[in-house]
Amino acid sequence: MLRPRWIAMLLLALVVAAIFAWLGQWQLGHAIDTDPVPEGVTEEVRPIEAVVQPGEYLPEPFVGQRVEVEGRWVPGDFLPVSGRYNDAVEGFWVTGQLRVEGAADPTSLAVAIGWAPTREAAEAAIEALDAAAAVSADADPVALAGRVISDEGPGMPPAGGAPTDVTRMSPAALLSQWHDFDGTAAEGVDVYRPYLASTDPTGGIADAGLDAISSPAPLVSNGVNWLNVFYAVEWVIFAGFAFYIWYRLAKDAWQREVEEFEGGGEDE
Repeated sequence: MLRPRWIAMLLLALVVAAIFAWLGQWQLGHAIDTDPVPEGVTEEVRPIEAVVQPGEYLPEPFVGQRVEVEGRWVPGDFLPVSGRYNDAVEGFWVTGQLRVEGAADPTSLAVAIGWAPTREAAEAAIEALDAAAAVSADADPVALAGRVISDEGPGMPPAGGAPTDVTRMSPAALLSQWHDFDGTAAEGVDVYRPYLASTDPTGGIADAGLDAISSPAPLVSNGVNWLNVFYAVEWVIFAGFAFYIWYRLAKDAWQREVEEFEGGGEDE
């Protein structure tokens, strides 16, 4: 081990171990949240513009934040989303396009209004909401409250279903079916990336027979990411393994020399 070759290998093992130790420290530093979100913060109702801006991703601390917004429903853009559970019962969400009031530019927000147990009930609710939205188009804007939730991302239509069937709550998937959009955002119209799970199943315009969406408060993190802690321990093990490899290689070389020496003695 004192030969120059193995001393050089030891220095290399020290460098590798130091890198692994730094990575472990970095993982450990990210495993503990030194500034966790205080309990109950998500239950404080805030204006939606104070939480997220159109076109932006929802910041992690605000997932599930209760917000309020005013706007007008766009008639013809109420759509069902399948595979939604309310207290462990599968059904449909009825969603709509809300044109936000008071925004500098025309801005749309996808809203999950309420839950229906069957597609037939969801379609009946859509007809009632469409009729009410057409009548109230020139009325005062409706005020809604609910939780703002991140886009689930588009999904494949169900087997045997129509290509336009929506199975995930994704504003990107919904706006492709909104009548004033052509598969992409309409020119001059901004769209919120997250969606609103409304607490009012009437949408502020009509009792369409929908149930309120079950949307409990998000779980409060304990401030420790155990997956990162596990990764930090892994890096420490890797650092120790670098020294073990150096020791094992040196020992194997020594054993070969001993066997060659002993073998040479026997030949004589």
